[in-house]
Amino acid sequence: MISFLLSVLALILGYIFYGGFISRVFGPDPARPTPAISKADGVDYIPMPTWKVFMIQFLNIAGTGPIFGAIMGAKFGPAAYLWIVFGCIFAGAVHDYLSGMISIRHGGAGFPDLVGFYLGKNTKNVMLAFSIVLLLLVGAVFVYSPAIILGGIAPVAGSGTGTSMMFWVAVIFIYYILATMLPIDKIIGKIYPVFAFALIFMAFSLMVCLIARWPSIPELWEGLGNRGHSLGVNGQTIFPCLFITIACGAVSGFHATQSPMMARCIKNEKLGRPVFYGSMIMEGLVALIWAAISSYFFFDSGAAEVGSSLSAQAPEVVTKVSTGWLGIFGGILAILGVVAAPITSGDTALRSARLITADFLKIDQKKVRNRLLTCLPIFILVAILLKINMSDSQGFNKVWGWFGWANQTLSVFMLWTATVYLAKTKKGQFYYFLALIPASFMTSVAVTYFFVSKTGILPAGWTFTVGLATFLLSLIAFDLWRIHRLKITINNQ
Repeated sequence: MISFLLSVLALILGYIFYGGFISRVFGPDPARPTPAISKADGVDYIPMPTWKVFMIQFLNIAGTGPIFGAIMGAKFGPAAYLWIVFGCIFAGAVHDYLSGMISIRHGGAGFPDLVGFYLGKNTKNVMLAFSIVLLLLVGAVFVYSPAIILGGIAPVAGSGTGTSMMFWVAVIFIYYILATMLPIDKIIGKIYPVFAFALIFMAFSLMVCLIARWPSIPELWEGLGNRGHSLGVNGQTIFPCLFITIACGAVSGFHATQSPMMARCIKNEKLGRPVFYGSMIMEGLVALIWAAISSYFFFDSGAAEVGSSLSAQAPEVVTKVSTGWLGIFGGILAILGVVAAPITSGDTALRSARLITADFLKIDQKKVRNRLLTCLPIFILVAILLKINMSDSQGFNKVWGWFGWANQTLSVFMLWTATVYLAKTKKGQFYYFLALIPASFMTSVAVTYFFVSKTGILPAGWTFTVGLATFLLSLIAFDLWRIHRLKITINNQ
């Protein structure tokens, strides 16, 4: 518990000090009109109150990631605390803040446009396709996972579990269509703050229960792995698997597709730190709480409540904790948060897909007809992915596995975009290191996971060699680019 409380304190201090430092480096200008003001259209560019923008941003990026990801990541032991804290402060929150603020400086531009501006047209085209695929995957898995939960706790009268789940799939899908099509302040702006409150209430209520129980859970000084296993769990090594397992709550490329949406609603650049950096820190706190609770269930007496030790699945832990610790009312709010989080991430993912597609094809979104034409192929593709999920017993696991890798690969491109942005705008200074180090590290994670852990193209014994080589090569490649650019600048003077 001491490690957990120190980690919570570290996240709070990280927001105050490192978050403030990152904001000063970027240099927000309160006098500069934001896209919400200069490009207001009543659909996507709408100035909204800061508290509401924060709540929407938090719920957009949360999903089930900081809950299910942290539960699965806790199986690696206290190493999960370190990744959540350091990943969130120095990578994830920086990633989210810069993706949002750079978007503001570019008129609310979407993620692929930002990548294209700083990394080149070819990279933009790759990221355009990559982003759309990821957003479709998010939309599909975040229909399926809450439908499973709802089918179990709110079955349709006279129907079996499978029929109930199909009913909830249809309901959620219809909601997605409406939320994607309507102006952002009609549905998202009204109900998201309520769901965000439920998610925050759940997390901090459970934190109080956790402190009151004060369980004997693994501490950092007992070894980074779970109870003496320093490399990992169930055949998975801490590097790179932990860094893929816990994405939301540490660093997640999906957030780069969400921050530009709120960049179109924020009223002042000074508000970027609490909205973008702050919401990521809040997500890190949620992940920390669930990682600590999960440690109780995996390594302490809580294992008896959900099964034998590490065999317990994430939904089991969520259900037992929510209803057993918070009672009926608290359990309802907790389940609401767990169900609402993926649904609200799913609808904003598809909204992002619409905006990215519309920007690329230059389709004006003020008219309902144009929005419908843009959305139609998106929903057809999501329906196909859902069909794969439900027709194959392993379909969901396959889609989710590739989603995890794609998600972190997306963060790699955003972090490199931020690195180039800082190198170009902060000439003669070395602030680009603030994004360069996390960019190189996440590059090594994504490459190693793909070639060693996911596909098995390279043997498992090469894990750390591949990771270190990728990290060093990415640093060298960036330095060569920077030197080349410096020579061009000198020659042009």
